[in-house]
Amino acid sequence: MRIAYLTAGAAGMYCGSCLHDNALAKALIELGHDTVLVPTYTPILTDEPSVSSDRLFYGGLNVYLQQASPLFRWLPNWMDQFLSSPRLVGWIASRAMGTSASGLGALTVSMLQGSEGRQKKEVRRLCDWLKTLHPDVVVFSNLLIAGCIADIKAQLGCPVVVILQGDDIFYESLQEPYRSRAMQELRKLAAQVDLFLVHSRDYGHRMQTMLGFAPDRLAVNPLSIDTRDFVSLEMSPRSEDRPPTIGYLARLAPEKGLHVLVDAFIELHLSGRLTGARLEIAGWLGKQHEAYWHEQQQKLIDAQLRESFHYHGSVERAEKLQFLQSIDVLCVPTTYQEPKGLFVLEALASGVPYVQPAHGAFPELHHRTGGGHLFDPEQPAELADRLQEVLQDLDASRALGLKGRQVVLDSASTNHEAQRLVELLQRL
Repeated sequence: MRIAYLTAGAAGMYCGSCLHDNALAKALIELGHDTVLVPTYTPILTDEPSVSSDRLFYGGLNVYLQQASPLFRWLPNWMDQFLSSPRLVGWIASRAMGTSASGLGALTVSMLQGSEGRQKKEVRRLCDWLKTLHPDVVVFSNLLIAGCIADIKAQLGCPVVVILQGDDIFYESLQEPYRSRAMQELRKLAAQVDLFLVHSRDYGHRMQTMLGFAPDRLAVNPLSIDTRDFVSLEMSPRSEDRPPTIGYLARLAPEKGLHVLVDAFIELHLSGRLTGARLEIAGWLGKQHEAYWHEQQQKLIDAQLRESFHYHGSVERAEKLQFLQSIDVLCVPTTYQEPKGLFVLEALASGVPYVQPAHGAFPELHHRTGGGHLFDPEQPAELADRLQEVLQDLDASRALGLKGRQVVLDSASTNHEAQRLVELLQRL
């Protein structure tokens, strides 16, 4: 099967969707399918070798300039290719560009309008290139980058599949009048999609209601990770010298709930329940969230916990594995209903249990793996209780994490997800 898989890069950061899409594309290739992973907006950043094409479409710099001035909608091809150079766009993205929806309303609507928007030249470039691949199916990693669906179906005559994995989070940050206009365009696009894929039933139902498509065009393909380097991890006994340790592995952002975890950690110390516990934090910090992170640090310092936490920065693959092996429980208490939860599977693959809020994809991940605990997000005090429960009986928690590890290794590798994806695509 020939598959064109379009994914959206995220400016200057490791993005969970990018990591997932790269691993899934690699698994499809290893299964013998002619798969091309095509980056859009910015080159993708992953903590593993990228299998993406060296071609970039809808380059962030180019689409922004085309939105801002008619001049850039008529540039010659050689200038377009320069402005869409992955190296140039990646360099700018790492320094200046962002994907915050608050200031991108007009551009978002125009991109969703496809050949009727200001980036119609980009639609033509993409369709012309895709025709040289002769794909059996075109897969988009989200609906927000799929404004060209009508042109693809008209010119290539193949089915179009969209993986929904966080589209609503960006959309809900749009300001009016662009939010309402974007929803009109999203619903138009949704009517043309042959199949929507989600990683959890909860998210699928929410997006079905939001976009108004029929239930028979929705399928669940459970989330997975590349487990190969996790398999070789040594599950040696926990060091007795290590204090009870809570780990946070995600972007340092309000929606990921770092402040919720910091408050629970402070409560555990001030109440005298776990005075020796440590908090280890890893993840990407964007400039827009530096003040937020400073606030969390100051709360910990004011609570006399300066020596009880450490920020590791944005970790590479090997560093991530070391980080996970250095903690006793993972907690990323998101304040929104997370559609994926990749970090839960990564922790379990390392033999580390989790404490997560009982909303979004987490209840389904919990039912699937049984490798941790859930707490009521409406009752913040429960988080401190669950963390105390885990850290006061480390032997039981270790056994729980190892049970979850086996489930992940047996049934949640990207090879499993890729096989399920192929079955779904063949039905089209």
